Amino acid sequence: MPNTADTGPDAPIDVTPLLDDPYATYAALREAGPVHRITGPDGTPAWLVTRYDDVRSGLADPRLSLDKRHAAPGGYQGFSLPPALDANMANMDPPDHTRIRRLVAKAFTPRRIEALRAPVRKTADALLDAMAERGRADLIADYAGPLPITVICDLLGIPHRDRRDFLAWSDALITPDPSRPGLMKEAIGAMQEFYTGLIAAKRAEPGDDLLSDLIAVRDDPAVGEAAAGGSERLSEDELTSLAFLLLFGGYENTVHLIGNAVLTLLDHPGQLRRLRHNPAELPAAVEEFLRFDGPGPLALRRFPREDLEIGGVRIAAGESVLLSIASANRDPARFADPDTFDRGRDLSGHLALGHGIHYCLGAPLARMEAVIALEALLGRFPGLRLDVLRGDLRHRRSLRSRGLISLPVAF
Repeated sequence: MPNTADTGPDAPIDVTPLLDDPYATYAALREAGPVHRITGPDGTPAWLVTRYDDVRSGLADPRLSLDKRHAAPGGYQGFSLPPALDANMANMDPPDHTRIRRLVAKAFTPRRIEALRAPVRKTADALLDAMAERGRADLIADYAGPLPITVICDLLGIPHRDRRDFLAWSDALITPDPSRPGLMKEAIGAMQEFYTGLIAAKRAEPGDDLLSDLIAVRDDPAVGEAAAGGSERLSEDELTSLAFLLLFGGYENTVHLIGNAVLTLLDHPGQLRRLRHNPAELPAAVEEFLRFDGPGPLALRRFPREDLEIGGVRIAAGESVLLSIASANRDPARFADPDTFDRGRDLSGHLALGHGIHYCLGAPLARMEAVIALEALLGRFPGLRLDVLRGDLRHRRSLRSRGLISLPVAF
């Protein structure tokens, strides 16, 4: 843990403890103060907000922009993505964010999500069939990973042959290899080439999938004309960036949600037995999995449009602000006994999927996938157990995502 005696707002702290022991470190930081100056893994400074009320307010504060153009000169620039991948909702404020979200929301209606339920269960059962033959598996590589990538690729209409490449690109972006500094740049270039080619192929031969629908919206001048006479169509960069964001977000968060949930149940065998016998309780349990050990420790980086105060700390316009969802969801001022997994608690205010206008658009799909994945797994393998010492499990060393590198199990 950091030396909290030296973590005043003007004393930058090292983030290594947040990678090694995040929840104990966040507890110490919350106790020391609501906002802390940190130096991120990329060497750029940022303000880390740790207490529930401040994080929740910050998520909905229009003065905190997602647009990197509001960053101070010489400050954070992110992955330096090309425009064809960077013009997405994760970097936008209203009105552009509102326009694009309105178009994409049509893909995540309750009816469309419900229509995916049977295909998701079919995919889960097929993956479990393959695992059952061996008697042991890496639950991340063999189940928690393939399930969401199959679902989101089917939704977007991405060919099976391209899915393994996407997993490698995703790893290069989320957990860069310090020994291979050029790997991230290569992955970004490969992603741009892939999405550009995929969109061109679907223009020539549309399919029954979300990406073909979005291309139709982009190409039809009669679609989406605003009442005031301005067009609400997607630009070409916005179309490509949207495909990138949907695939990336639809995979990364769900794989870690499922993996973290299974580990939590293996750590709480009584809860595992109860859920196996009462699968109707799984939707409520998923909310506690999200709060207790969610896949996204930090909200998307924000940049104040003006000088402002958070938790009594003055933050200048353009500085980086990191809102810690992981810390807020373990704040005892909001959740009693927060370090205990308790499916019976009031979970209405957890922030694992965001808050405000940037609330996760794919939340219903992620919840549905997690419930089905857990129900199928627990029902198939009543003897599910860890196949490695608990202390040998390792999480990805990333502030962007909270997930296991592998989860060896036997059954």
